[in-house]
Amino acid sequence: MNRPEIRPSRFAGRHGQGIRVSFEFFPPKTDEMERNLWEAVERLAPLSPAFVSVTYGAGGSTRERTHATVKRILAETDLVPAAHLTCVAATCSEVDEVIRGYCAAGVRHIVALRGDPSGGVGERYAPHPGGYTNGADLVAGIRRIADVEVSVSAYPEKHPDSPTVEADIDMLKAKVDAGAERAITQFFFENDLYFRYLDRVRAHGIAIPIVPGILPVQNFKQTRVFAQRCGASVPTWLAERFDGLEEDAATRKLIAAAVAAEQVLDLVDQGVNEFHFYTMNRADLVYAVCHLLGLRPSAAPSLTSPSPLRGEGRGEGLPAVRGK
Repeated sequence: MNRPEIRPSRFAGRHGQGIRVSFEFFPPKTDEMERNLWEAVERLAPLSPAFVSVTYGAGGSTRERTHATVKRILAETDLVPAAHLTCVAATCSEVDEVIRGYCAAGVRHIVALRGDPSGGVGERYAPHPGGYTNGADLVAGIRRIADVEVSVSAYPEKHPDSPTVEADIDMLKAKVDAGAERAITQFFFENDLYFRYLDRVRAHGIAIPIVPGILPVQNFKQTRVFAQRCGASVPTWLAERFDGLEEDAATRKLIAAAVAAEQVLDLVDQGVNEFHFYTMNRADLVYAVCHLLGLRPSAAPSLTSPSPLRGEGRGEGLPAVRGK
């Protein structure tokens, strides 16, 4: 009897496997959300992520909370923050001011996104008359102003505003030509979608890392809503795994961990060693999956007591790699 091939994921994090992770957070708008955020940051920081990103929405108060969150990460942790930036409802000069403010605070990595329409997903996007036109234009603007690392978005299942996946890939190529160094994908649940997309991206001569975005299912109903808004599919098998567990939180959490682990370990077995986790400001599922990947805590200082970062905003819970 032939012995089965040993899966690489059995040795994740060992023998130079070189697993690299990053985490996304969103700025809090209530005291409870703030506690959740900093508890998640403190829990995940010892895993030494390559960077942590902080989302950004249209509207002054949301931007201020993003900036405040990034500044606190810089001041109170050893983490490397990647600040999100969009060009929605703002002139070029207003966006440029935000870029300069990030740089003055010590930010050296920006996640550049076109952003969703200010009226919400479903409204037709229209660039601000005096603003950056799209993600590629924004990347070029960042490059003119600052010497920072720039990451952008990618869509294995097509951005909702795009007519085709090919149009999305053309936009990605334009962002790379403008200076983007990394793309982070929208979340997906079927790994074949990622690999088919990666093949098409490489066929277009795009050589930058295409990092899979992973969304551990903290809440299945919420995840389904997110997926509908983002143009991501929710396979029948995933719905069936959570079926009948609406009143059983403990089992839901076990199923969610199993689903995320299955997806990530399969990616490792197919040669992927870099992951971006949409944490939803919750640490447990992400921490568990990272443990399976072989990551272990290193010494990290505890955060000080949280200070209020108040303000109004919309949609910060939605994974942020959406706007083109």
